[in-house]
Amino acid sequence: MPSWSSHEVPVPSSVDAADAGPLLALTAVSNDVVAHEWGSRDYDRTPQEVLGSLRDQTYVRKVRQLVTSDDDGTPMAYLAMNLPLQDNTHTGLVEIGVLPQFRRQGIGAALHDEALRIARAAGRRALTASTDQREEPAQGPATLVPSTGTGRVSADAPATRFATARGWQLEQVARRSVLQVPVDDGALAEHRAAAQAAAGDEYRVVHWGSHAPDEWVDEYARLNTRMSTDVPLGGLDFEEDVWDATRIRTTEAQFVDRGIELVVAAAEHVPTHTLAAYTTLMLPPENEEFVHQEDTLVVKEHRGRRLGMLVKAANLQRLAEVRPQARRVATWNAEENSYMLRINIDLGFRPSGGAGEWQLRLDA
Repeated sequence: MPSWSSHEVPVPSSVDAADAGPLLALTAVSNDVVAHEWGSRDYDRTPQEVLGSLRDQTYVRKVRQLVTSDDDGTPMAYLAMNLPLQDNTHTGLVEIGVLPQFRRQGIGAALHDEALRIARAAGRRALTASTDQREEPAQGPATLVPSTGTGRVSADAPATRFATARGWQLEQVARRSVLQVPVDDGALAEHRAAAQAAAGDEYRVVHWGSHAPDEWVDEYARLNTRMSTDVPLGGLDFEEDVWDATRIRTTEAQFVDRGIELVVAAAEHVPTHTLAAYTTLMLPPENEEFVHQEDTLVVKEHRGRRLGMLVKAANLQRLAEVRPQARRVATWNAEENSYMLRINIDLGFRPSGGAGEWQLRLDA
């Protein structure tokens, strides 16, 4: 069994800097681990995208460690931890990835121990993590169901066994759905027209890209804050995550640094000149065929007016204009979020695996 060492990955000044080697290796290893899990390169990230995500850590401390062979320096595994610094400072997000050929050698266990050490040193009392699955298992005794009662993961999956052996609790299951695009123009127009008719003249769609207009930046921040509390969380211990205009602008600058473009549609409540809903598409660099469907929210006070369908249909129409090469849109939703899942199904999204959402109480 080869010996190995774990090292913290520095944040270089550029991907061409003399000390950028660990960042390049981290990017390659994480891409290979994720591609192995999904059988696809859709989730590959570029070194510049990873660097841009690490450069500014005003709101989240981002720890990255790379495991390499002591013999020849071969990258073998990684640890990624995000530790919020403004709100939810009681928790942290953990991701551990080991290349298939180096598994069952104690590397994952050692990285897990390191994650607990870092979390405790940072005063965290809970951690969250995800385990991916290409398809949801059929109902039966060899599955685990979260406290929500919706969704399942395989109890026999290696990642599940790893988590449960270390005391992690399954708190939620998320569904991954994929839409083949472009969608028929007529179908999208019908969805949008029906939703607009249900919403009425009090609501209208507004669009922007990677920079929210000054007119809407405060409202956009308010909706991002509501996103942290208005969506189903299962048993996950999350509190309100407050956004303001400064944080919006900081995050937008990060996206530019990462090479990512945004496509945003929001629903204005015309009488109050406020935003009632929004949805975001994220266009990754160097893969024009794949698109991330990110946050979609209708604030509670405005639900029941089909605003979710309105903004999603409008944004897919916009996607066809700004990224005609797109062929797949992938999104994630909690299995208990039946309303948003219904919208996705009506638009043509189809289930394509998902993830178990886990939590470990460090104060138990």
